[in-house]
Amino acid sequence: MSAVTMTVPVTEPGADEGRIGLRANLRHIGALVRRNALQIKQDPESMFDALLMPVIFILLFTYVFGGAIAGKGNQDKYIQHLVPGMMAMMGMNIAMAVGTGVNEDFRKGVMDRFRTMPIARSSVLIAKIVVEIGRMLIATAILLGMGFLLGLEIKGSVLAFLASIVLSTVFGAALMWIFILLGLSMKTPQAVQGVAMLVLMPLQFGSSIFTPTTKMPDWLRGFTEVNPLSNLADAARALINGEGAVAHPTLVTLGWAVAITAVTMPLAVRKFRTKT
Repeated sequence: MSAVTMTVPVTEPGADEGRIGLRANLRHIGALVRRNALQIKQDPESMFDALLMPVIFILLFTYVFGGAIAGKGNQDKYIQHLVPGMMAMMGMNIAMAVGTGVNEDFRKGVMDRFRTMPIARSSVLIAKIVVEIGRMLIATAILLGMGFLLGLEIKGSVLAFLASIVLSTVFGAALMWIFILLGLSMKTPQAVQGVAMLVLMPLQFGSSIFTPTTKMPDWLRGFTEVNPLSNLADAARALINGEGAVAHPTLVTLGWAVAITAVTMPLAVRKFRTKT
């Protein structure tokens, strides 16, 4: 396997992030995005999670759990509930892969090389997120494609349907900063995966992704109502099905995305600069 090379536009040696202009920063991000995309091209197995995970999960939950949750013979109705919810789940699972990828790059010395280059430190992490957003959109497209094959219907407008995809992508991108910070803080990729699963499992299954919250006990329902994944799932479900409250869960989801990014992005960039 040939090595992936990257050409970064030259700036003044020793320039720090504050002295690098916007245009140069964008060129650096573009070069790093190309480098990360070439890595995927050379290692297509890294796409297996984005390609296969949506297929496996939608078939599993529809035919194994769908009858028990929605009632026997009501899988078509359950699809309308499940697929919009799983759009939220895709973003979180792809985000977890960002953290393990950053951790592995540090262990291989790739990130140390980037830190010696005259480029903005944030551009390295932003390029990672841009490529992972692409993987997230591919996973979402496969999920929706499978949903259409199984009977999913777009009952709202086309614009509302596209808005559900954009909302899921924005929230997924915000989550990536959490897992990047986690990847920069933990010592091994295994540790990143272990901690990530401890976060993922309660958030995913303690939400409205797979089942209506009305069927949950009161103490669990209180958690699901403040769970950001529930708000994202409810917003996507209302946009696709053309019924239910849209404004409140959408605003709550966007608020979570802005808050998460505002807090974790500066911490991740700082950790990237100082990590030894």
